[in-house]
Amino acid sequence: MASTTLISVEEYLRTNYEPDCDYVDGQTEERNLGEYDHAALQGELIFWFRQHRREWNIKALPEQRVEISQTRFRVPDVCLIPLDYPIEQILTQPPLACIEILSPEDRLSRLQEKTRDYQHFGVPNIWIVDPATERGFNCTAAGWLDVSVFQIPNTPIRLVLADIFAEIKRNS
Repeated sequence: MASTTLISVEEYLRTNYEPDCDYVDGQTEERNLGEYDHAALQGELIFWFRQHRREWNIKALPEQRVEISQTRFRVPDVCLIPLDYPIEQILTQPPLACIEILSPEDRLSRLQEKTRDYQHFGVPNIWIVDPATERGFNCTAAGWLDVSVFQIPNTPIRLVLADIFAEIKRNS
């Protein structure tokens, strides 16, 4: 739920939220998470990309704040950045990919706004994964494309959803 009182960027940045939340034009927006399906998928994604970090020259960061604009900060479930990306406490350059994991409470309108923010910021790969249906969506300017494999063009970086969900089931 969004805060009802406007707060400054400075107040948002100096406040610890548990869990962290998005900041949109003076209001905080809670992120839906905390359930097993969400946590298991997020953990498996981090593990998958970490296994390939040197081969693919990437880091996977869970719940990393991204400064979309002076009045918007988003906290994707997983960000992919190059290994040589400058270390910043809050990312100010577009990640290679932002991955959002759906929760039952997520609303389409809010997800659309979040993906538009990522697109305007210049994030080239925006992926949404639904643990309930085991489906993935590659969010592009043309719309949300239903995919079973995510891939970053011109790189070896790929994510086969069936493999990820099979691993989660093996570990449950």
